[in-house]
Amino acid sequence: MQSNQQVKALILAGGLGTRLRPITNTLSKCLVPIADRPLLDYWFDRLAETSVREVLINNHHLPDQVREYIAAKNAEGRFNVSEAFEPTLLGSAGTIAANRSFADGTDAIVVIYADNLSDVDLAALIEFHTSHNDPFTMMLFHTQYPEKCGIAALDSEQRIVEFVEKPKQPKSDLANGGVYVLDADAFREISDMNAFDLGFDVLPRFIGRMRGWTWNGYHRDIGTLESLEIARAEAPRVFLKTETPST
Repeated sequence: MQSNQQVKALILAGGLGTRLRPITNTLSKCLVPIADRPLLDYWFDRLAETSVREVLINNHHLPDQVREYIAAKNAEGRFNVSEAFEPTLLGSAGTIAANRSFADGTDAIVVIYADNLSDVDLAALIEFHTSHNDPFTMMLFHTQYPEKCGIAALDSEQRIVEFVEKPKQPKSDLANGGVYVLDADAFREISDMNAFDLGFDVLPRFIGRMRGWTWNGYHRDIGTLESLEIARAEAPRVFLKTETPST
């Protein structure tokens, strides 16, 4: 890949957010407010720093709320955002399978799990992906709890040579950050697997042809009430100095 090639983004945002109840009884998890902004806003801030302009969001729980957000984001004019509605949740790999044509007309796709709060430099991640010849790049971060994460082991060229979900005896602290860059052909390959979950069903098939890129900045899963409250306390220090709330 060359740095001037086209890149799209898929945001996985359809989950029920059961661990965030009762908040998610009436609010989609991807719209949970942090420092008075919906979580999705932070991902669009990250994407605004890249060349990505076409974004697909999968949608299931309280879908009208997400549709209103998409309409508002499109009205801003910076992005072309579309919805992939799932009457029944398809799983992260299943969403890719259901949207195989999203790889048409592009060279690579950034896949983002929306249930993280992050200041990751997506432009740098994409640039790293273009610098090597493997079809898949995984964003990694250092975790204090490797036994609770998907853990990667790298060789000297940052190629992922082992990946284990929630290992009992972790070999490193480099955790899957839930952000990937895939060549379009890799996106189609995953689609053709007809798999359900990226972590368990797909990532092991890319061992040896997937690179790891480590982010040393801020990255937090907000999937539980405890982690959400921590993120809300940390966000003003991390984000409000450099970002302006959407209007």
